[in-house]
Amino acid sequence: MPKKETIERAKSDKRAGKSPGTQAGEFVREEIENIRAGKHGARSAKQAIAIGLSEARRVGVDLKPPAKGETSEKTRKSAQSAYEKGQRHEPISKAHSRSSEKALEKESQAAASPAALSRQARSAAETRKRTKP
Repeated sequence: MPKKETIERAKSDKRAGKSPGTQAGEFVREEIENIRAGKHGARSAKQAIAIGLSEARRVGVDLKPPAKGETSEKTRKSAQSAYEKGQRHEPISKAHSRSSEKALEKESQAAASPAALSRQARSAAETRKRTKP
């Protein structure tokens, strides 16, 4: 569950007219901080970012799920589900949260290292470059 300060920062971004992606960035930042603090780990920087985006959708940030063909069907369905729950303001299941947290505790903290985040940023930028005309 995201901290109240993170939700407030996202709300202030929304009031300032910033994009849903920027609002969701607050949750991604919190997720990276949690991994660095040792609360849990992640398999990769990409997973850490995905967890942050999912939390943002669950809280109600108007971040649309990826379009068909952009990501795998499983990822799209998961994002769609989180988005819908956030729009309906459905509470997050305690049992689901606990089991997810327990699985993440077994993962490494290396996913939030500066090198891992740099690699992720470079590969994301490379993908964007290739798709532009």
